[in-house]
Amino acid sequence: MAPVSNAAVKGEHIFRGIGVSPGVIRGRIVVMDHDHNEEPARRHIPKEKHPDEIDRLQSALTETRRELSVIQSQVQKNLGDSESAIFDAHILVLEDSTLIGEVKRFVETENVNVDYAFHEVAEKYAHALEKVEDEYLRERAADIRDVASRVLNHLTGHSQQDLSHITEPYILVGHDLTPSQTASLDRELTQGFATDVGGKTSHTAIMAGSLRIPAVVGLKDASENVVTGDYVLLDGFNGLLVVNPTDQTLFEYGQLEKEQEDLQIKLLEIRDTKAVTLDGHEIMLSANVEQISDTAAVLDCGAQGIGLFRTEYLFLDRKTLPDEEEQYTSYSRVAQALAPEPVIFRTLDIGADKISHAIGETDEANPFLGWRAIRFCLARKDIFRTQLRALLRASISGNLKVMYPMISGVEELDEANALLEECKSELRSEKTEFDENLEVGIMIEIPSAVLTADVLGTRAKFFSIGTNDLIQYTLAVDRLNEKVADLYDPTHPALLRLMQMTVEAGKRHRIWTGVCGEMAGDPAAVTLLIGMGINELSVAPTMLPQIKYLIRKLKYSETQQLVQEVLECESSMDVLVQARAMVQRAAPGIFHTAI
Repeated sequence: MAPVSNAAVKGEHIFRGIGVSPGVIRGRIVVMDHDHNEEPARRHIPKEKHPDEIDRLQSALTETRRELSVIQSQVQKNLGDSESAIFDAHILVLEDSTLIGEVKRFVETENVNVDYAFHEVAEKYAHALEKVEDEYLRERAADIRDVASRVLNHLTGHSQQDLSHITEPYILVGHDLTPSQTASLDRELTQGFATDVGGKTSHTAIMAGSLRIPAVVGLKDASENVVTGDYVLLDGFNGLLVVNPTDQTLFEYGQLEKEQEDLQIKLLEIRDTKAVTLDGHEIMLSANVEQISDTAAVLDCGAQGIGLFRTEYLFLDRKTLPDEEEQYTSYSRVAQALAPEPVIFRTLDIGADKISHAIGETDEANPFLGWRAIRFCLARKDIFRTQLRALLRASISGNLKVMYPMISGVEELDEANALLEECKSELRSEKTEFDENLEVGIMIEIPSAVLTADVLGTRAKFFSIGTNDLIQYTLAVDRLNEKVADLYDPTHPALLRLMQMTVEAGKRHRIWTGVCGEMAGDPAAVTLLIGMGINELSVAPTMLPQIKYLIRKLKYSETQQLVQEVLECESSMDVLVQARAMVQRAAPGIFHTAI
């Protein structure tokens, strides 16, 4: 450990980010150097030297593949199959003929060094992913940069920062921490980590949760304002890095840690119970899932099934589309693993640009409002038909449900259901079994769907409100645009009224309404959702125990009264204050707030 230095920040200073792995830890930090990740210099390479550059690239790809295979094996041994599967996508990047071919062409047409060419091409791909609306897909840009960094290290002769000389426990702080770097951390010495960039769904965040160490991402410029040896407190609950914490702060966090220890015991005690309010109103509490390997986490957290299974993962990071048999096998495995609890599969919700390698389509200028989700599927019925047939075949398990994303009106729903009926007829003629009573619902994530919910309710078996998109489309806010991101407001009165309208339409048609967006995992928002009459909440497995605990501390009648009051509010701040006050009264430990 480096000697204690004069702190870059004098006095207590708090950096705020996103907590991605719970826990509180205090200690000295080690700041990761990231200067070597700068753009390689562009050098002129004559044509006769091009073969040498391509040979350098092949050697770097081979070495990187070897490194990643070693890391993957270590992760599988130490953390399990789910975490090691993260590196399948990394290895696929190295085998992407389109990307590698583009690098070679760049060298040959621009007469440049291969490290510069590789950096430029990899950055183009990563930058394109960063523009995607879906957070899970957006975070895949970090995976590309992780692989690219390792390849560039071999091309330029740089190496990863060596932490092997450190013999005392430390908290790691850096601009970024890639999944492979996270996997390589010394589990005995690394007490936690904090990064300037990253999000909740990044593979680095997933790895942190598996390592069971506190982690905070999205701190913006923290790494530039601290130095190795600074004493900090890392709060993985609230996403805080506190530099030079005062005695008062340390005392308050000591109290918080005791409260959290008590809360964790209580969460474990209620794991196998249902989410029922104090006055007997039950809420179906399900989990959001990204891929097959996540099903173990669903079972461990006490969820009542899966409320949102994102099928996109099957279509990404590959040169060809998954066929019916592959999809059927995947969907069946998930449904059978959760049986008899329900599993709701959302049909393909990505645009053509994300699978352009397989279908030859080009990028769009504005994918948020473009050719994606149900629009893309109805235009490419060959792709949609294959998925629907696979889902129907897997439905024989009896616990499978299907929902269509981004439905804007009855025409799209009718067209999708008509294709589903065609697939059913085909399977009957083939004497292939499926669930004749398969429930098919829709995502409510566009204002037009809310305003036509009464008609849609005659054709759907359930509504699932996708709050992330509904907020974005209602408020005309691109939450990826930092200039307007603060306008992305889950408690905006207009949004609450749209959600209430959806619930009421569902009740009129005697169908249930759920929420599968981030609001379902926000304690303050949960009080509002329950009071509106939402029947089901689907949240990330890591948040589910706390949400269950909160529900069991609330009174349904009081949440109904709260909703009546906030629907009269003129500002979202008034809504938030009242909702948070109810949470604090019912379950004060949920917010984990010390400062």
